[in-house]
Amino acid sequence: MKTLKYIDRTSNVIQEEKIPGKAILKWLYHSGSGKLALNTLFKRKMFSEFSGWYLDTRFSAKRINKFVKKYDINLNEFEHPEAKEYKTFNKFFYRKLRSNKRNIGQGVVSPADGKILTYQSISNHLHFCIKGSEFNLQRFIQDEELVEMFKDGSMAIIRLGPADYHRFHFPVSGRISSTSKIKGKYYSVSPLALKDSLRIFCENKREYSLISTEKYGKVLMVEVGATMVGSIIQTFKSFSDVKKGAEKGYFSFGGSTIVLLFEKDKVVFADDLIENTNKGLETSINMGENIASEAHQV
Repeated sequence: MKTLKYIDRTSNVIQEEKIPGKAILKWLYHSGSGKLALNTLFKRKMFSEFSGWYLDTRFSAKRINKFVKKYDINLNEFEHPEAKEYKTFNKFFYRKLRSNKRNIGQGVVSPADGKILTYQSISNHLHFCIKGSEFNLQRFIQDEELVEMFKDGSMAIIRLGPADYHRFHFPVSGRISSTSKIKGKYYSVSPLALKDSLRIFCENKREYSLISTEKYGKVLMVEVGATMVGSIIQTFKSFSDVKKGAEKGYFSFGGSTIVLLFEKDKVVFADDLIENTNKGLETSINMGENIASEAHQV
């Protein structure tokens, strides 16, 4: 299997990604016996809920130090800078940033730390292709009115790996709706799983909210669960005014994804993100970094 690479946005250098559980993910998604195990056990809610239960126990805390060292996590960015301060692995996993550790940039900003792909124009049809895989917008959000609103628009996909900071924030300021939930499975959103098909996004558990803005029109923010993500926790107040960079919620343990959808001709993504996506490469991103500008300003 080829190594998985991305562009480090700060240095503009290609890096190789460290993937937790690489061997088992390769087996699950790229072998006959693994796919059988995936469909009979690993994608099921029970498996993720059991894993989530264990990671909420004090016994799970012993995993924290090893995880921090393996993935070079800088705990000084967070409210609790020592591993021993976290009583369970999940409390470590959805740890909070210190208030001064992320700058909130101009324009539309990334809602999370992770790796990003950007698509300036979604096909006029109700599906489009990413890396050769058909992704159906109608199946993804299951709402005809929203499909009509965003079918000609723009999209960003922010993939959070297990080693990333797992709270997510508002990419824009505006008026937020309530949360709509779509039931689904618990497939991995690791690139090892997604390399075959982005239809996984249309099958996993997901939640979405609509943000009404003055500058960018309507913005749909979708949180996608994955294997071992026991919960998607929303911490915002429905039908309230929200501020760019403020916390919206967090994921429990596992890889996760956030998808942003914009109406047609409302935003223009940053040149480097578009260029890297066109090369088939994700770009590393931090919460608060600029990802797009208002269309008429460009």
